[in-house]
Amino acid sequence: MLSSCAALADAQLDVRIKPSNSALKSNIEGYVGSLGERDEQALERFSVGAVEQAQKAAQALGYYQAQIDSEVKHTDKDLHLVLNVQPGEPVHLRNVTVRIEGPANQLKAFKVPKSDALKSGAVLNHGHYEDAKRLIQNQAARYGFFNGRFVTQRLSVDPRAGVADIELVYDSGPRFSLGKVSFSGDSPFDDDLLRRMVPFKEDTPYDSELIAELNQAMQSSGYFEGVRVDASPTDAQGQVIPVNVQLETRKPRTMGLGVGYSSDVGPRVKANWTRHWVNPQGHSYGVESELSAPRQNVGLFYDIPLDPPLTDKLRFAGGYQYEEIADTDSLSKLLTVGPEWHSKLPSGWERVISLKWQREEYRLGNDEGLSTLLMPGISYSYLRSDNRIDPHNGYRLQFETQVAKEGLGSDANVLHGTALVKGLTTIAQNHRFLGRIQVGGTATNGYKSIPPSLRFFAGGDQSVRGYDYQSLSPENSDGDKIGGRYMVAGSAEYQYSIAEKWRVAAFVDEGNSFNSLDFPSLKTGVGIGIRWVSPVGPLRLDLAHALDDDGGIRLHFSMGPEL
Repeated sequence: MLSSCAALADAQLDVRIKPSNSALKSNIEGYVGSLGERDEQALERFSVGAVEQAQKAAQALGYYQAQIDSEVKHTDKDLHLVLNVQPGEPVHLRNVTVRIEGPANQLKAFKVPKSDALKSGAVLNHGHYEDAKRLIQNQAARYGFFNGRFVTQRLSVDPRAGVADIELVYDSGPRFSLGKVSFSGDSPFDDDLLRRMVPFKEDTPYDSELIAELNQAMQSSGYFEGVRVDASPTDAQGQVIPVNVQLETRKPRTMGLGVGYSSDVGPRVKANWTRHWVNPQGHSYGVESELSAPRQNVGLFYDIPLDPPLTDKLRFAGGYQYEEIADTDSLSKLLTVGPEWHSKLPSGWERVISLKWQREEYRLGNDEGLSTLLMPGISYSYLRSDNRIDPHNGYRLQFETQVAKEGLGSDANVLHGTALVKGLTTIAQNHRFLGRIQVGGTATNGYKSIPPSLRFFAGGDQSVRGYDYQSLSPENSDGDKIGGRYMVAGSAEYQYSIAEKWRVAAFVDEGNSFNSLDFPSLKTGVGIGIRWVSPVGPLRLDLAHALDDDGGIRLHFSMGPEL
């Protein structure tokens, strides 16, 4: 029994090439494949076919003069099939013709395969020849040349002369177009709303990417849980392909509940309820709320999709927020209401134009007030990121401004603006560099009547680490934090990946809020931290030291994407 088991041991393939050629060695091993369990006699019989496969592998890389012999070697434990290969001189390309004929020749996006591997004098490689054919066919399928064909596809090899000729001529035939888009299923929505989600017009030249965009548009609308787009060339009528979209509507209502923690506000609870569609026009509404020790708020919204409905909408929003400021007796009770026009510009910028009415009752130290403001505003934001959850490279830009005119529904003249710039880059996979700059300012003719929501505070997880949340602020005569006219904060951080989901970090933050632009005093915090990349984004735990005002050591915890 033991001798039988030894006789049927796994055989090993040993390819020996002189001179050494790693690409040829790998190709021969792939062609021959696994030898499996064989005794010596079976391996001898197999070796004949193995030599034939090795010859094909060599020819595929242009070695038509290869000399290959085999031998079976027996060691104490293993059987080896040894293939000795002398490649010889490879075949070189002589004449190469790759040409596209028909309408595809006029389409700039349709690329003719061009590479050094398909130029005269290059070593013949059958794989590169097949890749060129595949590239042409794939492009024809993408751009709708469904009647296209190779009128010539020739690879001729003269092994004795050591040369080969390639001739590939593809006649694309006419380009098909996309016809009328029809919708089926249990959709309760108007055809007008659905058609405004279609990213192309009827009779647009076919492009499979447009079909993918249509599918993605329907999926991202928030109205459907099932989408299937059919646009088969076999259904074409006169080279026009009808498009049918089968839809399965999602449940109209959802509710969400979440808990979290940050060192700025401590434990917090978030809840939301959304009615995803109300009528055939796709209107929606919902309620959002957040509860934490220093801040409690509730907001309501009603959305009307515009054109295009996936990016543009008219929102009517309102909310109430109660907040204790800077861990003191100061507080704010803020009521807001007003319309917002959300749109995405062709450049990729997201813009929000708003008209907000707010009424805020507040106490800042010994000062109490009631502010009423009617403020038109505009904001722009832009995000470029290679990953929404855990990016490696990208940046975010945000700019916002609001204005109020005394006598026009407002108690004071106000011009309020903020800006945020964030950047992230990764070098050599493990080295990550993050930067952040925040600035803000308020111009007014009566600053004492400006409510806390329009004043600036610095310090905390997202501002200047090493200092408590909202602790960097001008003070009144009693030492109460009352917020400033201006704010600046910046951060520079380096991260190093120590494992797939773990990183260590070192950082320096600097910033403050103040009432005068004359040489403002900036506060600095430095520290180290650790990051764990969770499914919802990095969890950040930082130990930061405040370098000013007899600052101590503070622990900061936060979570979410870094851009």
